[in-house]
Amino acid sequence: MNIALDMMGGDFAPDEAVRGVARFLTAGQENVHLTVVGDQDQLNPLLTELAVPSAHVTVVHAPQVIGMHEHPTKALKEKTQSSIAVGFQLLAGRKIDAFISAGNTGAMLVGAHYFLKTIKGVIRPAISTLIPKNNGGTGLLLDVGLNADCKPEQLSQFAILGSLYARHISGIENPRVGLINIGEEEGKGNLLAQSAYPLLKANPFIHFIGNIEGRDILLDRADVMVCEGFTGNIILKLAESIYEITRQKEIRHEYFERFNFENYGGTPLLGVSEPVIIGHGISQAPAFANMISLAVKMISSDLLGKMKSRFEGLG
Repeated sequence: MNIALDMMGGDFAPDEAVRGVARFLTAGQENVHLTVVGDQDQLNPLLTELAVPSAHVTVVHAPQVIGMHEHPTKALKEKTQSSIAVGFQLLAGRKIDAFISAGNTGAMLVGAHYFLKTIKGVIRPAISTLIPKNNGGTGLLLDVGLNADCKPEQLSQFAILGSLYARHISGIENPRVGLINIGEEEGKGNLLAQSAYPLLKANPFIHFIGNIEGRDILLDRADVMVCEGFTGNIILKLAESIYEITRQKEIRHEYFERFNFENYGGTPLLGVSEPVIIGHGISQAPAFANMISLAVKMISSDLLGKMKSRFEGLG
């Protein structure tokens, strides 16, 4: 398999991206080839310095960089030789099997929409994140920011996407799906939650357990937690702040350590036709290595193929 990384995206690019590549390859992934996309004049010396094996790496020159604060659509149109644009061109042309970036999130989302197709039948893609549970497991939360406003049908589709991810990536055989709400009883919540509940209840492709509340998110109530992106993003940023506070207060506990995003790497864009993983802008070597590992799992399990088959069955 061939996995490409945007080496110029993120606050610590390209140094930490190269260190992440070296870290991953040190683990001995013989069947994985990495395509590193970026300014070759910056990448080649770093690859040599860290003794990254050239047999497992191909450098694709991309002289332009989309900054973290540039307008996504404008930047992609004007910077066709940027590392993000070149990465998506390779993915759309089937020259690579997955694309990873910790660069401009908006450009990644626009690029995925422009260069790739959504899975047939999917209304809108979603981005997800893993939430550490108090029992040592993780739950999948989606959407966490791509769709601030949603239709009930979208939440039902998020539940299918999330269930397939939880089953084939997290190894949960029959993932429980919960609808994030302000009460457990059916009929609670705003118009979106009230309308989504019966759709989720009637969805034959998920194991729906009903509404879950905010206090349930970190407990072992549900394996897949669905909501619109506005609520999901607030939950995600709150979870990130928990880790930051424990660092500032010098609180050391194995549970709080699991809130460190570096442990998970990045978040997959679910619902598009090819594997795309978006990393945090402050990603360092462990996060890049873990994003590559996640891409390997997505490809090895044929997650996208399973998602396409499921939605073809709905058509």
